[in-house]
Amino acid sequence: MRSKYWSAALFGASLVWAAPASAQNVKAGIDAWQRGDYAGAVAIWRPLAQAGDPDASFNMGQAYRLGRGVLVDLGTAQTWLEQAARKDHVDAQTTLGLLLFQNGNQAEGLKWLKMGSEKGDPRAMLVYGTALFNGDGVAQDPVLGYAYVSRSAAQGLEPARNTLAQMDEIIPLAQRKKGVALALQKAKTQSVAKSAPEPTQKVAQTTAPRTKIQQVAATIPTSGAWRIQLGAFSQRSSAEALFRKLSGSAPVAGRQQFLVTAGTVTRLQVGPYSSKTAASAACGTLLGRGQPCFPVAAK
Repeated sequence: MRSKYWSAALFGASLVWAAPASAQNVKAGIDAWQRGDYAGAVAIWRPLAQAGDPDASFNMGQAYRLGRGVLVDLGTAQTWLEQAARKDHVDAQTTLGLLLFQNGNQAEGLKWLKMGSEKGDPRAMLVYGTALFNGDGVAQDPVLGYAYVSRSAAQGLEPARNTLAQMDEIIPLAQRKKGVALALQKAKTQSVAKSAPEPTQKVAQTTAPRTKIQQVAATIPTSGAWRIQLGAFSQRSSAEALFRKLSGSAPVAGRQQFLVTAGTVTRLQVGPYSSKTAASAACGTLLGRGQPCFPVAAK
């Protein structure tokens, strides 16, 4: 199973909510953000971030990532997030890891996601745990991976529950028991990171009209060296069912399914994509909808 996740719940637009008495200006910026005064919020946070306040730095990173009050600039977002992450800001470590991971810097992204996982952030635990389970970019450790994803699912993260269900189809019972025991042990020793409430307005997700999907399909390349992997299943029919479910979505529409056998599991891959960048972009869209996804080179 080489599934990768992230969704609005994983890569959320949350900002730091509770501000200590010594940093009430950070809270004032959040109040402005809630009113829709994004530029005003940024104006409050910027000098605080420049002075090294990790909460303000994290919020500046989110503003640049989302394009609220400033133009979208992922490079600047990364700079601010890293400033906060280096000061042990858990949300910044996880968000930075997700940003890097989504944009193809897997090794650096996993480094930060490991830090977030060790502090119990559910989003980080899902991605890093899945990487451990698959051996993607890290030494394979299915028991530890199962433990992290179990903890993420226990905290109510829906994509983690879906990933855990896929793992349950693959991993032997003895390893699952070890994973659960390890998860319980870590829960006692790690402080559970709680995501801050989201003060921003949620954008409703709509399904693209069929005519739009047909237009996208018409521009799809017929050859390419890259695919996206959407999961690994103990039953071939489960992989086929997932492809049918996703075949109408813009990143998948018009492309082929590839059912790749690996031991006792069947991996669902979709393609072709002309480049790793194109495959990563498709995964970014699917991950934003909660569907695990990862670019892979076609063999």
